[in-house]
Amino acid sequence: MDKPAVAVLFGGRSSEHSISSATAGGVLRAIDRDRYRVIPIGITRDGAYVLEDDEPDKFALDADRLPEVADNGTRIIWPDSALSRELKVRDADGERSLGDIDVVFPILHGRFGEDGTIQGFLELLDLPYVGAGVLMSAIGMDKHTTKSVLKAAGVPVVPWVTVRRADLARNRGAWEQRIRSLGLPVFVKPARAGSSVGVSKVTEWDELDAALDLAFAEDGTVLVEQAIVGREIECGVLPGRDGGVPRVSVAGEIVVTGREFYDFEAKYLDAPGVDLVCPADLHDGELAEMQRIAARAFEAAGGEGLARVDFFFTGAEFYVNELNTMPGFTPISMFPKCWIASGMTYPELITELIETARADAA
Repeated sequence: MDKPAVAVLFGGRSSEHSISSATAGGVLRAIDRDRYRVIPIGITRDGAYVLEDDEPDKFALDADRLPEVADNGTRIIWPDSALSRELKVRDADGERSLGDIDVVFPILHGRFGEDGTIQGFLELLDLPYVGAGVLMSAIGMDKHTTKSVLKAAGVPVVPWVTVRRADLARNRGAWEQRIRSLGLPVFVKPARAGSSVGVSKVTEWDELDAALDLAFAEDGTVLVEQAIVGREIECGVLPGRDGGVPRVSVAGEIVVTGREFYDFEAKYLDAPGVDLVCPADLHDGELAEMQRIAARAFEAAGGEGLARVDFFFTGAEFYVNELNTMPGFTPISMFPKCWIASGMTYPELITELIETARADAA
């Protein structure tokens, strides 16, 4: 019997293009080749779909040269209707078939991939895919919407103010007053970006304008969040089996010792001043409470695919900071670390995600 074909989709038009490529490198390395036939599909920064090399090392993270999808002249031709799953490629030698696709694994971070756009495209073609659907992806991508949905579901979230450029232009004084009511320090973030791109920590109010400009360069909507003094705790969530409750991993902790916060360099370039500890040192009751809140947050947002839930833990209460519907799979990423510490190997985790997508589509 032929192996099921998995199209690994990565790169993309967002500012997280290189992180998506690095994540794909991890997946390409770990996916079970005895079980699946793999088709690597890269999306260039301009949005062209190309047939990429099946070489995980090509997409390794390197501080001197971040990985990316280059336009190699090939073009992926998607099925021409929902009645077909045949994938084709066109290159200098003409057009040829890559066979039928059984599932798409969209390893895409940020806008135009993690926000429901690629999910909608795959839905139109009736192609099964790994991860959250259109609505949950859109909710998880937009930090303001995530917080609003979670708050309405009774999940504790960090206090915040959402502001647009037009708001500041109309009545800057009133908006600055609302922002200042959060107290110092605050974090300023683009509403729809990840990997700490465009994020600043403001410790003095004269730093606010520069932080807003940096965030507005990524998105027209920006969040200003109250800084919570506490530990940074994260966990992975997967849907329950056969209608059961969501499965939540053990906790991991981000220990920041020599940096202002867990920024891009620390997350992906192994910069000093940050340690990822997994499992985190939590009492049984604390771990159970974190897992309860993580499962509640996951279900409130849609309960599909997978998620990494990020918390601030004050020692008395867990506040959900973010919910990420396509977390990183790089070798130093927390999501796989948490599941590995929970007893699941990296290849088993990837197989679990693929088989869940196939079962949901059956």
